Amino acid sequence: MSEPRRAGVLGHPIAHSLSPTLHRAAYRALDLPWEYEAYDVTTDGLVDFVAALDSRWVGLSVTMPLKVEVLAHVDVVEPLALALGAANTILIRSEGDALHLTGTNTDVYGVEAAFREAGVTSVRSAVILGGGATATSACAALVSLGCASPTVVVRTEEDAEVLLGATEAIGATPRLVGFDEAPALLSHADAVVSTIPVSAGERVGEALAGVEVRGTLLDVVYDPLVTPLAIAWEREGGSAIGGLRMLMHQAAEQIRLMTGHPAPIKEMEAALVSHLSG
Repeated sequence: MSEPRRAGVLGHPIAHSLSPTLHRAAYRALDLPWEYEAYDVTTDGLVDFVAALDSRWVGLSVTMPLKVEVLAHVDVVEPLALALGAANTILIRSEGDALHLTGTNTDVYGVEAAFREAGVTSVRSAVILGGGATATSACAALVSLGCASPTVVVRTEEDAEVLLGATEAIGATPRLVGFDEAPALLSHADAVVSTIPVSAGERVGEALAGVEVRGTLLDVVYDPLVTPLAIAWEREGGSAIGGLRMLMHQAAEQIRLMTGHPAPIKEMEAALVSHLSG
């Protein structure tokens, strides 16, 4: 009997990751005797981890702080990951005695799928809170949904350095503004993506008091499951999507790419609910 195929998630810290719950549930539903583990890997340990991979491996999920650094350790970087300057997925295949590693990105898919699932299929005006790697993925998703010129709310232009470096490649022309302008802009947006920490989002939510909003907010944070910003957003008339939906869909795309099968979303959702309620 051949050894089971292996996959896993790399990052630091990693104990909080929900990826094992999602991937293992998918493998069970697909009747694949595969293993999926979480590996605490720092930037300094990435070289040794990659060097130890063997033919049993099919793929890796990659989280912070490795999404940028991992690009230097793969054989091919797919165009979207190259444009974003970050990969959250490594696909591994054997070529004789050698391994071939491909870096790709499913975060963009996760953002777009979360909006489409909520009924948002076309976006004219959008606001992104934050300007880092996740905001860059959000910007690419919004371009796909029809908004090539989102407003990006950051404290300083330096905070949007990652996003600004990718705009030409992803076909975006964002406009940068400060947080003091956020409430008025948020009130007119069809779609909003928050990539900022919970505490910063809470301050934005407080500033929204009495400001009517009409669009859909995706807060990528999923701990807590319902953020103060999402509560404030719904209080003022908008609809909110929790960060678990983005997480679910980006994992589903990873599973499709690694296994060649459509991801069993219902089984993944059931496993996640059971894990979080336990």
